[in-house]
Amino acid sequence: MNFEAEVIAWLPQLRRYARALTGDRAWADDLVQDTAERALARWSAFRPNSNLRAWLLTILRHLYIDQLRGRREIAVDEESAPWRNLEAPQGEVDGLVLRDLQRALYCLPVEQREVLLLVCVEELSYQEASRALGVPIGTVMSRLSRARAYARAGDRRSGGRFGQGAGAQGRAVESSENPQ
Repeated sequence: MNFEAEVIAWLPQLRRYARALTGDRAWADDLVQDTAERALARWSAFRPNSNLRAWLLTILRHLYIDQLRGRREIAVDEESAPWRNLEAPQGEVDGLVLRDLQRALYCLPVEQREVLLLVCVEELSYQEASRALGVPIGTVMSRLSRARAYARAGDRRSGGRFGQGAGAQGRAVESSENPQ
């Protein structure tokens, strides 16, 4: 498979990560497009036999941070959080669960949210997440631990309601240990 085809094969995962980071479909699509363009333009910078997905996620994250700085929106505040505008499909519990999960994700500090998404959703090893984020592996482990603790605390604070939504995902996150 050639480089372009490999990049194209990873687009759905990039889009999922971008949607989780931004909470906005259009912004996520733009990020994915910018990521693909940058990767294809700089294909010579990719080291053969290394992890293409981690490289692409790193590019996407750097673009996201650059755009946040440009917007001067380093954190999402409670009133303008993207999940406030999401509507759950009528009669579908899954939509409510998704909304609760998104609400819990956006309550996390961005550093913890990034680690949680990379390790638990994108299934990167701690080492791969460390490289993608440009932080020591211990920092990845610490941020993930704090994110999981927040999810557990949220479950207790909401009287179990959180456990039916995002907290249940939090427990799934806890069981997806990835000690590499």
